[in-house]
Amino acid sequence: MPALAERTLAALGLLVLSPVMLLVALAVWLDSGRPVLFRHRRVGQGGRTFELLKFRSMVVNHGGPSLTRKGEARITRVGAWLRRWKLDELPQLVNVLRGEMSLVGPRPEVPEYVDLADPLWQRVLAARPGITDPASVEFRNEEELLAAADNVEDYYRTVILPRKLELSAAYLERRTLLSDLEMLFRTVAASWLPRRDGHGEA
Repeated sequence: MPALAERTLAALGLLVLSPVMLLVALAVWLDSGRPVLFRHRRVGQGGRTFELLKFRSMVVNHGGPSLTRKGEARITRVGAWLRRWKLDELPQLVNVLRGEMSLVGPRPEVPEYVDLADPLWQRVLAARPGITDPASVEFRNEEELLAAADNVEDYYRTVILPRKLELSAAYLERRTLLSDLEMLFRTVAASWLPRRDGHGEA
C-alpha cells in the first residue's frame, strides 16, 4: 500500500477512533495512573530503531523480561482487557502517520532478538514494520504459548520467532494491495472473533 495512502488511512483512523482512544486512556489512568502510553524501542526498516507506541498495559517500572506470559502480575486489570481486544495497539496509528510503520508489515521486534547479519532478517527488515501481518494472526495467543513453555526465552527464540520470520518473509514476496486489505480484515476478525480465525498474537 502506498505510504501516502497509509498515512491518510492512519489519520482517518485516529480521527474516527479518537473517542475510543480517549476512553481507553481514561481507563488506563483511573486503573493505574500515568503514564497512559508505553514507549518501547523496536527495530524498523533497514535496521533503524524507533519508538513504538502502545497504551500501557503493565504496572509502571515493572522491570522483567520483554517477553510476556498470560496471567503475569505485571499486567494491570485494564491492561489484560486491552490486550485481549488488541486496543493497546491503537496508538501505533501515530507511528504509521510518522512514516515509521505501515498498517500491514512484519511486526517490529525488540533489538535483543534481531540479527542484522542474518539473510532472513535482512529480507524482513527491507520493508517497513506493520501493525499486523500473518504472524500477528497466527500467534495471536502468543502469551498463552509462552505461559506453557518450560523455558520462555528459549521457546521464543527457537520456535516462535523463526516461524514469525518465515511467515513475514513469505508474505512480503507475494504482497499486493489486495492482500494488505485482506490482511487488515483478517486481523479485525481475529481480534474480535478469535475462535474463528487462527490459533495464534504477535
